[in-house]
Amino acid sequence: MSKKSLYEMAVEQFNRAASLMDLEPDIAEVLRRPKRVLIVEFPVRMDDGHIEVFTGYRVQHNIARGPAKGGIRYHPDTNLDEVKALAFWMTWKTAVMNLPFGGGKGGVRVDPKKLSRGELERLSRRYFSEIQIIIGPHNDIPAPDVNTNADVMAWYMDTYSMNVGYTALGVVTGKPVDLGGSKGREEATGRGVKVCAGLSMDVMGIDPKKATVAVQGFGNVGQYAALLISQELGSKVVAVSDSKGGVYNPEGFDVEELIRYKLEEGTVSTYPKGEKISNEELLELDVDVLVPAALENAIHEGNAEKIKAKIVVEGANGPTTPEADEILNRRGVLVVPDILANAGGVTVSYFEWVQDLQEFFWDLDQIRTALEKMMKEAFSEVMKTKNKYSTDMRTAAYILAIDRVAYATRKRGIYP
Repeated sequence: MSKKSLYEMAVEQFNRAASLMDLEPDIAEVLRRPKRVLIVEFPVRMDDGHIEVFTGYRVQHNIARGPAKGGIRYHPDTNLDEVKALAFWMTWKTAVMNLPFGGGKGGVRVDPKKLSRGELERLSRRYFSEIQIIIGPHNDIPAPDVNTNADVMAWYMDTYSMNVGYTALGVVTGKPVDLGGSKGREEATGRGVKVCAGLSMDVMGIDPKKATVAVQGFGNVGQYAALLISQELGSKVVAVSDSKGGVYNPEGFDVEELIRYKLEEGTVSTYPKGEKISNEELLELDVDVLVPAALENAIHEGNAEKIKAKIVVEGANGPTTPEADEILNRRGVLVVPDILANAGGVTVSYFEWVQDLQEFFWDLDQIRTALEKMMKEAFSEVMKTKNKYSTDMRTAAYILAIDRVAYATRKRGIYP
């Protein structure tokens, strides 16, 4: 396993692309570093009356192309290195999609499962008040991430609005639809993964209707990716897993039934219509397409040689280490990188922000059509860059993104 930190891993990916494109060292040094890092230690009154102090972060990596954009996660292992890496990736994700955003990310070190709903709300409101000094519809627009959802975004939006004295719908995205949220947001990341899977199969000469697919991670992204790949591409989803384990059935699953089962039982690992497998075994199945949609570093130098899939579409952020990347590329596996593959979420977040600012809302078909068009354009641009530089898709996506951010940085200059 790689001993590098997540941020070191992210910078290594950047350096590879910067070297290949001959980026000026001065610009490279500016683009490697986060623009702004905020650490907050804040008190929350618990249900029994005692006060606990929590640590929260908000990192704005780059805002050369527009306001910072990125989610906020609640997790007991959240730390500054992780948040810096995720903000770094958001800069390139928004640039690959050609969105008028920079990259940001936030987090609170907490296990939300141990909090009551009242404690969760008080923590959310206090954290957002603390980071509000750098947040706003034109400065930095947070969104949901691990263990945060539309309810938390509603609390954030209300907190900000109470503090500024007017309703500011555009301060966060991923809100409930009836409170300035966008239709199609919940399925957006999974839909983007589906588009990339379909286009990748075209590139590799695989018929989607004959293809087999394995999905590691059956949360929001994995569920929608599996559902849409099976329903809209006609591919056979033969394996899925979550944190408790997975199931495999070479005949394929009814994904809608699987989603219902997960909702009722809390896991797919006990689903009766398949053979029990571990998360590690799922990665090594003989399938056409593998979608790692769980956590970072799932594919590493210890298992990359055993991966039999012809295509890897990264639903999660950072699921493949740089060492594994080299192995997969050498073996001719097409890896669609996270900054492209899972960018459907931030793209529909962009649509939500635009709708909030205009106070004019789109229907679901408009959103799906616009998302699919933008994902196809981005995929095509990355493939052109890949061919131009004779490199892998991840490096090509970085080159495309870095080029756009570097252009904005040069044109804007250094103030004052």
